[in-house]
Amino acid sequence: MNRTMKKISILSLVLVIALIAAMALSLVSCDKETVAETQDANTVSDAAEETVVGTGDTSFNFKAKLKDGTVKSYIVKTDKTTVGDALVEVGLISGSNDQYGLMVDTVCGETLIYENDKMYWAFYRDGKYANAGVDSTEIDTNVVYSFEATPA
Repeated sequence: MNRTMKKISILSLVLVIALIAAMALSLVSCDKETVAETQDANTVSDAAEETVVGTGDTSFNFKAKLKDGTVKSYIVKTDKTTVGDALVEVGLISGSNDQYGLMVDTVCGETLIYENDKMYWAFYRDGKYANAGVDSTEIDTNVVYSFEATPA
């Protein structure tokens, strides 16, 4: 009788391990589906959040990454020749002019004051730090321009 009980115990243990393994695998596959569904949902919402602003024959893509990490996306339509003039015209940026050009302090309604926020607006072309100011950058319709709230 003792031998039969040992076999049943071993068989029960094997079944419990098999069930635990099956549950673990099903949880892993559920997580992958959830991640994929979330990524698809984010892609759709990003496209839905793109806003068209301005009027004109030329259009370009503009994104702004705000202080809290929120990203706003726009298609800017204009007849201006520089990115800065176009963004000022549609009210997406503002700032003050000095000897170096337009010093942007406000993007999409969010103002950064370096002395208080220890942040500034960095200007990018296709995700790379721009080598010229926004007010002297000629519009290229194949480029995505962006400003990001950047810690000092």
